[in-house]
Amino acid sequence: MRVLTVNLGRPQPVPYTDQPEGVTGIDKKPADGPVRVTAPGPKGVGGSGLAGDAVCELRHHGGDDQAVYAYAREDLDGWERELGRPLANGCFGENLTTDGLDVSGALIGERWRIGGGPVLEVTSGRIPCRTFQGHLGERGWVKRFTQKGATGAYLRVIEPGEIRAGDPVEIVHLPDHGVTAAMQFRAVTTERHLLPRVLAAGDALHAETLAAARKYVALQG
Repeated sequence: MRVLTVNLGRPQPVPYTDQPEGVTGIDKKPADGPVRVTAPGPKGVGGSGLAGDAVCELRHHGGDDQAVYAYAREDLDGWERELGRPLANGCFGENLTTDGLDVSGALIGERWRIGGGPVLEVTSGRIPCRTFQGHLGERGWVKRFTQKGATGAYLRVIEPGEIRAGDPVEIVHLPDHGVTAAMQFRAVTTERHLLPRVLAAGDALHAETLAAARKYVALQG
């Protein structure tokens, strides 16, 4: 299990975003050297956890619970076959393109140590948006990505440090609740009846999911 590339985005003007200034950092490219990773701060204020990476739409992206986004090269390869086109590392807006790691199947609260550097903790899957669809230029992409459920994973920074391409990924903590990033994604999108089950992941959940699950349970009671 390793990091193939560490990907950073720069603000670019595009016609397909709702961001007030009309810019996005979704088109990320591999960095040449090591990248510092730290907790960026609360959502709405903090952006990316990676130094030099732009998060332009702070209403929906960035912040401590979405500090780093990881996506498996194996899932990109699967999409390449389905879409019939090449997909470069970073083109899904992921900060870390991984090899040998089931990212969407990672457990909420699972912790990874990257090389000798940071420790990251899985918080949620990635919900697709209009900007993602516009960036890829695929009609119906939001629905298609949602149906497939290979979401990748957002991570929070437990211990800061540096990441570089080729770093090994070591799973240093594995919860026993069975709630994966893919399951969390289904619970907040297409299968809301799963919300009570994701509460087993507790405070490791993305704060917004935790609040939604608690609200759902209270309403059902």
